[in-house]
Amino acid sequence: MKLDTALRLVHPARPADPPVSFFEFWPSWLFYGPVIAHCLAMAVQFRAPLALAAANPLITAGGLCGESKRDILDQVGPEARPLLARYTSLCTHEWNAHIDLAAAEESLAEAQLGYPVVAKPDIGCNGTGVRLIRRPADLYRYLAGFPRGERVLLQEYIPDHGEAGVFYVRHPNEPVGRITSITLKYSPSVTGDGRSTLRELILTDPRAGRVPHLYLPRLAHRLHEVPAQGETVRLVFVGNHCKGSIFRDGTRHASAALTTCFERIARAIPEFHFGRIDVRFSSLAALTRGEGFRIIEVNGAGSEATHVWDPATSLTEAWRAQFFHYGQAWRIGAANRARGHRTPSVVEVFRLWRRQKRLMASYPIND
Repeated sequence: MKLDTALRLVHPARPADPPVSFFEFWPSWLFYGPVIAHCLAMAVQFRAPLALAAANPLITAGGLCGESKRDILDQVGPEARPLLARYTSLCTHEWNAHIDLAAAEESLAEAQLGYPVVAKPDIGCNGTGVRLIRRPADLYRYLAGFPRGERVLLQEYIPDHGEAGVFYVRHPNEPVGRITSITLKYSPSVTGDGRSTLRELILTDPRAGRVPHLYLPRLAHRLHEVPAQGETVRLVFVGNHCKGSIFRDGTRHASAALTTCFERIARAIPEFHFGRIDVRFSSLAALTRGEGFRIIEVNGAGSEATHVWDPATSLTEAWRAQFFHYGQAWRIGAANRARGHRTPSVVEVFRLWRRQKRLMASYPIND
């Protein structure tokens, strides 16, 4: 499959749905205000302000913030390792960016990886700094713009059309876990008419025109272009809602076969109880059978059940899902504390969060 063809994934038309839900792009404080209140109530109930940071006790802060993506992937055992997109990593040179490309290409060769490759920060979230690297010149520019002395993850590009986030929950005393959410992720696109510029196409699109600030900055070098009649232009590569991807609720596809498959994956990660496993897949039918997918990321206590950003989801349903999942994280963390696992302090987690925010502000713009 050619790379350009693989990038032409368009979300399925659902004419009855609004292009965006009325709360989808609310300010964070407005949507998350009730969620924060719920978390405070959980902290009081369990007499532990950050019990959820023990939900996955072998991941830094349970995956709440500041965790290393590579360190999590390195924990995946042999039962599930063939399902991982291959990866390697390097730390940028402390002061000389010209050294980085040679080190990166040496790491790629050792991992038997070639272009295209996905570059992403080892510490980060929300797709910040994730880019598709097609050639050495792209990799050089990416590394040159990366903060010095920080780790970059270089990952195999999986050209399959589909992307999904599968949320898994298992209490320590339960023999098996369950899938509580599946999010199907689609890349927004516009179609050329041979007359309009890319800027005009974005601004007049029913969805993209509502949130042009998500697309215009990263496409600034192309906004003057006039796509040909019928030409599809993908607006964002990274599968993240806050970066402009379109999310659909696919929880109904949580079949017995898929649940069994993800139970095996979760069990291959020591003490993994709560989080979202992001995958790319060849077809929805294959994914439902627990086949035809590769894992691109494993997220812990800081991850969301992102199906709530489906425009068809009501605000009440979204808040209910948030309350449920954060409640589960607190209960699992409390159970792990009772088993003897340590909960990081508020000061420790604050330092991790502050470092993550500082790094995210310095990463290259994402695709």
